[in-house]
Amino acid sequence: MDRIEAMTAFVTVADLQGFAPAARRLGISASAVTRLVASLEERLGARLLQRTTRSVTLTDVGARYLERARRILADLEEADGAAQAEQAQPSGRLVVAAPVGFGRLHVTPLMSAYLQRYPDVSGELRLNDRMVNLVEEGVDVAVRVGDLADSSLVARQVGDMRRIVVASPDYLKRRGEPKTPEAVAEHDTIQFGAAVVSPEWKFARDGQDLRIPYTPRFICNVADAAIWHAAQGGGLTRVLAYQAAEALAAGKLKVVLAAFEQPAIPIHVVYPTSRLLSTKVRAFIDLAVETTDWRFGEKRRMG
Repeated sequence: MDRIEAMTAFVTVADLQGFAPAARRLGISASAVTRLVASLEERLGARLLQRTTRSVTLTDVGARYLERARRILADLEEADGAAQAEQAQPSGRLVVAAPVGFGRLHVTPLMSAYLQRYPDVSGELRLNDRMVNLVEEGVDVAVRVGDLADSSLVARQVGDMRRIVVASPDYLKRRGEPKTPEAVAEHDTIQFGAAVVSPEWKFARDGQDLRIPYTPRFICNVADAAIWHAAQGGGLTRVLAYQAAEALAAGKLKVVLAAFEQPAIPIHVVYPTSRLLSTKVRAFIDLAVETTDWRFGEKRRMG
C-alpha cells in the first residue's frame, strides 16, 4: 500500500462525502478508492469512515485522523512546491479562501486574472464567511477583511476598508441628515448581521470609541438586503464600504456621519508561517498588489 496515496484517497472521500465523487476528483475508479481506504483502515486497525447506501460519514477516530492527514499532505505539497521554487512559472494547484461577498466581487476577478497569467496553475476559490483554518483545510492563501487575531499567519496588507453609515437621498430629504452619532436614535435603522438583544453602532469622537445603541426597524443577515432596503428609503444602515460601493456610485445612497467613523480596517492576504512561500503563492500576492484597488478606506472615493 502506498500510504500517501491511501491518505489522499481518504481525505478526498471525507471532503467530497462519497467514494464516487472522490474517484472522479482523483481520476481513478471508485473500487480503487475503496481499496485504498480499506487498506489504510486495515493498517491503522481502526475504522475511519461509516458507510451506508446513502452516505459516508467520519467516525470519531476518522475525524481526528483527518486533521493530521490534512497537515501531512499539505506539508508534502509544500515540500514539492519548495523543490520546484526555482521554476520561472508557477505551477500546481492553488487554493484560495475569501469571505463570500468580498470574494465574489473582488477575489474572483483576481483569481481569474491569475489563472490567465499562469496557465500551469489550477485554482480553487473557497468562499466562506467562517474563519478557515488554512493548514488543516489545505488552503494556500486567504484574503481576510479586518484585524488579524491569528499570529501563526504571515500577512501582507493589500488594502483597507471603511465601515460606513448610509441612507438614500430621498430618506435624508424627508427625515433630515444626522449630524452626530446620537442623532441615530431619531431615525429608522436597518440592522445588518446577527440579531442581538441590544444592538449598537460604533463610532469615534476625539480619538475615543463611541457606542450608540439603536432600535432597528428592519433586521437582515445579508448586506445586499440591507443596502436594497436603505436605497428604497428604509432608513440608515451600517455596512462595509465595498458592499455599498455600487449603490453609492449610482447615487442611490449617500454616506452620513463620515466624520465619526472608526479607523478603516485592513485587508490582508495571509498564509501559514509553517510553509515556505511557494512560487504560486508569491505570484498570487504580487498580482494582488499589482492589479487590485482595494483601498476602500479612502473617503475621497465615496464622499
